[in-house]
Amino acid sequence: MRRGIRGITATALVAGLALAATACGGGDSGSGGDSGGELSGTVTFWDTSNDAEKATYRKLAEGFQQQHPKVRVKYVNVPFGDANAKFKNAAGGNSGAPDVMRTEVAWVADFANLGYLAPLDGTPALDKTDDYLPQAVGSTKFKGKTYAAPQVIDTLGLFYNKKLLKDAGVEVPKTFDELAKAAKKIKAKTGATALYLRGDDSYWFLPYLYGEGGDMVNARDKVVEIDDGAGVRAFKTIKGLVDSKAAVTDATDGQENQLKALKDGTVAMAVDGPWDIEGARAGKAFKDKKNLGVAPVPGGSTAQGSPQGGWNLSVYAGSKNLRASYAFVKYMSSAKVQQETNEKLSLLPTRKSVYEVPAVKSNEMVQFFKPAVDGAVQRPWIAQGNSLFEPVKVQMNKVLTGASSPEQAAKATGDAYRKLLKDYK
Repeated sequence: MRRGIRGITATALVAGLALAATACGGGDSGSGGDSGGELSGTVTFWDTSNDAEKATYRKLAEGFQQQHPKVRVKYVNVPFGDANAKFKNAAGGNSGAPDVMRTEVAWVADFANLGYLAPLDGTPALDKTDDYLPQAVGSTKFKGKTYAAPQVIDTLGLFYNKKLLKDAGVEVPKTFDELAKAAKKIKAKTGATALYLRGDDSYWFLPYLYGEGGDMVNARDKVVEIDDGAGVRAFKTIKGLVDSKAAVTDATDGQENQLKALKDGTVAMAVDGPWDIEGARAGKAFKDKKNLGVAPVPGGSTAQGSPQGGWNLSVYAGSKNLRASYAFVKYMSSAKVQQETNEKLSLLPTRKSVYEVPAVKSNEMVQFFKPAVDGAVQRPWIAQGNSLFEPVKVQMNKVLTGASSPEQAAKATGDAYRKLLKDYK
């Protein structure tokens, strides 16, 4: 999952169960958590879930304490936009890093490459590994070792207001070209803009790139691909949607602005993920929850595709309470916990067995998003994977504001990639 670099307001960290974010990982754990016998001590958990999710994750953490009364969980909700840098600063400075962190899938290889994560192979953290979806496991590996346990898997879909599309007399678009053609009718008959386009976060650029048959890089052959014809066409697509007024966009705060526009009914559609299902349903446009529809992300001129996202659970290599931390990861990635997060938040499990539970199997959003996840495009799970997004973000802004042409943007992105990935062609 990826909610955008400024996806959640960077306010003070919200501490649930106890603590300020500056507390050392493991804090007062002593030696009790690392020796044999009953688990004890402290586990500091940094949770990066959003406002609609964090109460559930806090309660789950409390559930671990109930199972292990001698363990104290220090829960800290860290805004997504701050979490990557905060963890690197804390881990690099050997002060203030959590024992366990809910890590975005693209962060794992980066953190592991820096030596900040404990390998989980052969530890209790990895439980019933054959139950994990194969595609969820990819992002947990780096150089032959496992540095995380999969907890949530997701991808992007097209959220749409059923009433607005019906009132406009248009079908759910299967391509961005169809969406652009339907936009004038939607505006004329409902007053709504057809699409909110996330111009502030390059993760949302990927469906346009995949839709043209392209990709950022080919990690196997070490080739930069984003500056080929597909990359140019992708930049042209987003520029065309905004210039034609088929879409509205913002350079910042896209998470909040997109969700508000969808909830208020000022846009008919938005490309979004399962993490925003409950948030969208809280809006006036979806007082009738059945009014929210989800369809595959529209395709481009040659293909259709959406990136695989999600969240993993990682253990800090410098934790003073590894034994309890491993147990906490095992608990938080268990089938029972994943079932609960699905039933309360409609988040997609990473365990195959959970999809056989009747309540999960009948979940409307699971019925859509599970096939979408099965067909999602795997991103390059390389140490620089997360860094590939910033050059795209810069060029998206230039294209959307007219400062650069699509051709110039694609070339500049490719040049930036080759500086970052020195052994890539």
